[in-house]
Amino acid sequence: MTSTSRDEEKDNYWESLLQLPTRLTSAYLDAWLTASLFVGGVVRAHLDFIEPYLTAVNSFWEEERKKLPTTPPDANIRDYALLARFNLQIAQSGLKSSQAQMSKYHKQEFIRLLQALFNTFFGNSGGETLDRYMAEKAEVLGRLVVEYPDAIRDIGEEYGFHPEKGAYILAGETERMAIYQVLPTKPGVKIDPLMKPIIVCHPYVLGPNILVFLPKEDKSYVHAFANFGIPTYIRIIKDIQTNEAVQVMTGEDDARDTARLCRIVKEKHGKPVTLNGFCQGGFVCLADILTGELDGLVDALITCVAPMDGTRSRGLVEYLQHIAPRFRNLTYAKKMLPSGNEVIDGKVMSWVYKLKSIWREAPLFTYYRDISLFENMLRKGIEGVGSTAAAINHWLIYDRTDLPIAITQMSFDSYTIPISPEGDLPFRLFGRRLNLGYLQEKGIRFLICYAGNDDLVDPPSALAPKDYVDVELAEFPKGHAAIATSWSHPESEYALHKRYPNGQRGPVRFQLDLDEELEMTKRKVRSL
Repeated sequence: MTSTSRDEEKDNYWESLLQLPTRLTSAYLDAWLTASLFVGGVVRAHLDFIEPYLTAVNSFWEEERKKLPTTPPDANIRDYALLARFNLQIAQSGLKSSQAQMSKYHKQEFIRLLQALFNTFFGNSGGETLDRYMAEKAEVLGRLVVEYPDAIRDIGEEYGFHPEKGAYILAGETERMAIYQVLPTKPGVKIDPLMKPIIVCHPYVLGPNILVFLPKEDKSYVHAFANFGIPTYIRIIKDIQTNEAVQVMTGEDDARDTARLCRIVKEKHGKPVTLNGFCQGGFVCLADILTGELDGLVDALITCVAPMDGTRSRGLVEYLQHIAPRFRNLTYAKKMLPSGNEVIDGKVMSWVYKLKSIWREAPLFTYYRDISLFENMLRKGIEGVGSTAAAINHWLIYDRTDLPIAITQMSFDSYTIPISPEGDLPFRLFGRRLNLGYLQEKGIRFLICYAGNDDLVDPPSALAPKDYVDVELAEFPKGHAAIATSWSHPESEYALHKRYPNGQRGPVRFQLDLDEELEMTKRKVRSL
């Protein structure tokens, strides 16, 4: 080492010592800010978890007040002992996952903190110093605890279904439903009225917004069809809070209304409709077709991450098996609306799913997971809060809605009674058997889209129909909502209009190919 370099090193060392009081003061102030933000974040995380818990507890005790006096004391003791054990298991699972997440995070941060202290006191100006370390923590928690909730609330202006903005045309309605045509967002694209139309149906419990995610960012499931000129419609269930017909609707009502809307669309475009249901919407669409009410109107079915046989969903089935039979009843989720009609409380249903996946839904687990996510975003230079993450959370927090009892009972039956060996669904509509073989009998083409890493609807549950009828499959990476979010972008790896390396094809490509097949068939008929 030359004398010049030694002199420079000494100068840097003394300079760092002179800066030490300033750095320590800055670090001290940021540490206090970080601590206050951290505590606020912990409180918020627990409040978000406790709110549906309190709703569920209130609903539970309303029902138990009726049952306790009429149930033998020994049965009460037995059932409540089982319930206490179940609660203990849930608590242990949540605590274990939270401890693992916290331990992993703090081990990494302890090493970083020691290195920052060393750099600060021993003059290593090239490394991370204590003031920089604490400034990053304050910035991360500021984004997570202060900016993130505001971003989630504000994203509602550009996220989801907004018919008032003129991007959709009302094409028909019933007492319970409305159907809107989706207009393209891609410049220069016009809808071809002669193409085969498609109607997309959203799940009852979480509404239509997930299917119209972020249209301005080209992340919208329904616009992925419309932007190819396909006549695309979205079926909207009317507001259950203000519409009594929705509050008391049945599976038969769903089938009749869907048939009426399909007839409107078929008459307009001169071709049979493709029915496309997302999540619970896919299951209800299948049941509607099997009733026979849609005969001559629908010739193709697409389901996306739909629970077709809930008994094959291992997580929820294992959860239900730990609950005493007395408590496996939808009556614990009912609530009375001002109209006097009973419905299923959407908050209670969301609480059930939180408990089912408590290992990743526990407040501290999710809080530390989000801290790590925001730290990674900051280090990558990503400014602010990502719109995709904000929109997903807006969907999960604000889009929960109450459900008609009869519709929920259909889903509940599917999670407690398997499809029969003959292919019958575990309930009847119009007094008729709902047999999967009907699809083959009517020549209805069937594409099942599922997510390989779906922890809400297990792939075996989504794929159940393939054991009974010929179906086409399309597997997508990532989780439950990815088909409607990540993969709806036209430039993504699994964009919906593409053919994939495994020989499968996305739902938009499936629809385009069906239209081409119809045209070829028409040309052959004309040439005869």
